[in-house]
Formats: sequence, C-alpha cells, structure tokens
Amino acid sequence: MEPLLHDLPIEQLNVRALRVPTSRPEADGTLRWEHTTMVLVTVQAAGVTGLGYTYSHPSIAGLIRDSLRPLVHGQPAMALEAVWDRLRRQIRNLGPGGLASQAVSAVDAALWDLKARLLGVPLALLLGGCRRAALVYGSGGFTSYPLEVLREQLAGWVHEHGIGRVKMKIGLGPAKDLARVAAAREAIGPDVALMVDANGAYERKQALALARGLAEYDVCWFEEPVSSEDLEGLRLLRDRVPPEMTVAAGEYGYDPVYFRRMLEAGAVDVLQADVTRCLGITGFARVVHLAEGYGIRVSPHTAPAQHASLACALANIAPLEYFHDHARIEQMLFTHVPALVDGALRIDPRTAGHGLTLDATAAAPYEVDAHGRRVGPS
Repeated sequence: MEPLLHDLPIEQLNVRALRVPTSRPEADGTLRWEHTTMVLVTVQAAGVTGLGYTYSHPSIAGLIRDSLRPLVHGQPAMALEAVWDRLRRQIRNLGPGGLASQAVSAVDAALWDLKARLLGVPLALLLGGCRRAALVYGSGGFTSYPLEVLREQLAGWVHEHGIGRVKMKIGLGPAKDLARVAAAREAIGPDVALMVDANGAYERKQALALARGLAEYDVCWFEEPVSSEDLEGLRLLRDRVPPEMTVAAGEYGYDPVYFRRMLEAGAVDVLQADVTRCLGITGFARVVHLAEGYGIRVSPHTAPAQHASLACALANIAPLEYFHDHARIEQMLFTHVPALVDGALRIDPRTAGHGLTLDATAAAPYEVDAHGRRVGPS
C-alpha cells in the first residue's frame, strides 16, 4: 500500500560546499573578500529532491552532516514545523546564531522546496501566493571598485535590466564617499533611486553628518549607518536623517528575538532579513509577520534566486536585494533561475518548488571540503 502523502519520510540529506572566486576583488566599509562560499543541501523523499543553501563558511557542511542530518532522516516530509523545532533545539549548545543558524537555514529551505515539489506547486504559491514578480534593487558598487567600474555596474542595472533602484557600498570616509556617490548619481541619472550601505563603518555623529551630505545627491536609503548592534544609534539616525531617507538594518539577524528587539527599539524604517541566516524559510516568514505588526516592511537581503519565491509569496515585502556576488553565482551554478525582467524577478508559475536545479558540471570545479580545500577537478 502506498504511504499517504503526509507520511512520506525524508529518505536522504546531502550537503556540499562550493567556493567561487569573485569577479574582481571586493570590499565594503569594514571587510574585504575575494571569494564567496555556498553551502548547499539537498533532501529527498519518494524520488523527489528539494534544494536549499546558505552563504557561509564551508565548515558548516560538517555540522549539517554530523548534527542535523540525523534529526531529519526518517521524519515526515510534510511536518516541517516539527523538524524546524528539532533543529533549533539541536543547535542550542552549539551557540545558536551564526554558523549554526545558517546551517539550519539551508536545511529548512531545502525541506520547503521538497514539500512544494511533492505537492506539485510553486513554493511561492504554497507560502501564500501574493504576486508573480518581485521588485529588486541592484546591489554592489563595492568600495574596492574604481570609479569607472562603479559607474558601469550601476548604470548597467538601470539601462540593461530596467532596475529603478541601485545600492553602493560606502565607508571610505566622508569625502571619498561623497565623491563616489556623486559619480554614481551622474552615471544613473536623476530619476533612479540611489541607496548606500555603510556596513556599520561610522560612529553616530559621523553618520548623521554624512547623511546630510548624501541628501544633496538624493540618496534615499542609508543602510547600517552605524553598527546594527547599536540600536540606540540606529534610532537616533532614523529620527534625525532627512525625512526622505530610509534607515535599514537587520541582515545579521539569526532568530525572531533579534528582530523583535530591533523593532521594539524603533531602530529601522525597513527591516532586512536573510533566509540563509534567519533559520530558513520558516524563520523568514515569522520575521515578516512580526514586522507587519510594527508597520515595518521587510527587504530580503542577498540570495536573490532563493528570496524570489518568498518575496512573491508574502505581502509585507519591500524590494529585494539583487546582490552582484550571489546573482552571479546562482546564474553560474543553477538552472531555472528566476528571470530578471523590467527590474523584477519573475517566477515560473508552472514550476514546482522554487525551480532551482544544480548544474553538477558547472559546480564541480568549485567544490571544497570543510577546510576550504578544493576537492573538485582542477
């Protein structure tokens, strides 16, 4: 006798790490990097495969194999709340948050994709079905970019892809930042929304003074003007920057309590959340509904191919981040990536799950072990 759908067990969980060099050296106001690592999880039930991933350190592949896989294997593929609760309790003594929450995030995302594929429905429809396309903003403009590269990237999003809002990194000091912002504004024209991200590079008074200079170039979004841990500072900036300027933060949130504290502090105009960090799709949906109670919208942070379905599913969503690194990697490694058309990511309503499928041939050269050592072909 065939098992009922709600009794189908999860039969397999596999994980691998893929480290991809950046297209050129990159930096923001506080960090520099030359590669990006994806940790990818696949789960199977009844011959169907679901896929999820996080951007993190390759070591969490071992954490998933050793600590999380035993809790998933054999569990009902439909009972995701129960599995999510088991995973959260498992990471308690590992230091909840950080790498442990990223590991849970990848597993939970894979399980939701599996559930949608087993049901034969798009993930966006399973989660709510609010819209067919998700508005994006182009994100990159790294502080390591020469001015000509900065101009080319931002203008390309506008003129080639119809994106009406773009974001650049700042944090080199007020004078250099304003010179780069002036160049960006000249490249994109007066009618495109210009956004900046300081990644917490400034102190409160510095950030406030800089905000006044940024307003001269019609900058409408100031992300992490101070550290995201400085809730009082974020609230101060939110109250005192020009009224047309949005203060945003939250990308480092790992659980609902983090986001609740940020919302209670009145720290942001727009809350950012990242499905690859905040305990997966289950956690992300909780953050979105929590923020709605405070009258605050949520902007999905990075990982555009994975966030597209969530942005199409849930109502309380601001434009999602079309982050250069992740958009590039997702297009390199996956087939059926949501199409970017007229400034929005469009999901295919005929495709079950989120639709992403790993291109094994494309991925093989980038596979690494838990220590970051290459294991794929050279």
